[in-house]
Amino acid sequence: MKKLLIIGATAALVSGSANAADMAARPYTKAPPAIAAVYDWSGFYIGANGGYATSRNCWNFESFIGAPFTAGQGCHDADGATAGGQIGYRWQSAAFVFGLEAQGNWADLNGSSISSPAFVLAPGDLTINSRLRAFGLFTGQVGYAWNNVLLYAKGGAAVVDNRFFHTTTVGNVLINSSDNTNWGATVGAGLEFGFAPNWSMGVEYNHIFLERETYSFAAAPLGVPTTNSIRQDVDMVTARINYRFGGSGIGRY
Repeated sequence: MKKLLIIGATAALVSGSANAADMAARPYTKAPPAIAAVYDWSGFYIGANGGYATSRNCWNFESFIGAPFTAGQGCHDADGATAGGQIGYRWQSAAFVFGLEAQGNWADLNGSSISSPAFVLAPGDLTINSRLRAFGLFTGQVGYAWNNVLLYAKGGAAVVDNRFFHTTTVGNVLINSSDNTNWGATVGAGLEFGFAPNWSMGVEYNHIFLERETYSFAAAPLGVPTTNSIRQDVDMVTARINYRFGGSGIGRY
């Protein structure tokens, strides 16, 4: 009886070993490589900006109390702070980024100089004053992205709001003034950094070109009406922060 049990157990052991040997070895599967996430600049965004701006203003007399009177009055710079906001949309194709943006800014750019050679009673008694109060930019953008770093150029239309006026050099008495809004062109460039999924910050430079325009100056109570032409250019540097709507900033793989 014992011999039969031993023979049976041995047969079962040999059979199990043979079946194990006949089983195919499990194939080795390599883990898939990690895929680096890429920052996506696409989507609508809104933001704020602030910085410093300066405008160059060159004046000419064109008429005095309705009579033609041509005389250069000189140039001066008006500078100061600016702050505002922007809203836009960007779309990304590979590393290229395209966009449209509207920007509106309050500004406080002030400057003046003594008019030369024009004067009221004696040389040096007339001061010309320029004050840029606000501007808007409506631009297209094209840029190149290195993941979460974007370098771009922009260009389009610009509109500015100015107040130009004459005062007496002594006493700063208002003689006449002109409030106006006029359109021009703008070009610029910027560098932006995405520091969080939907947030980015950067720095931007813009130049506004404005053609020489002729303005009618309304007389103050003690002044006289004149017509003056003014050529103006504006340069500005601003820091910006944007919030982009719609999903994570790490959206493409």
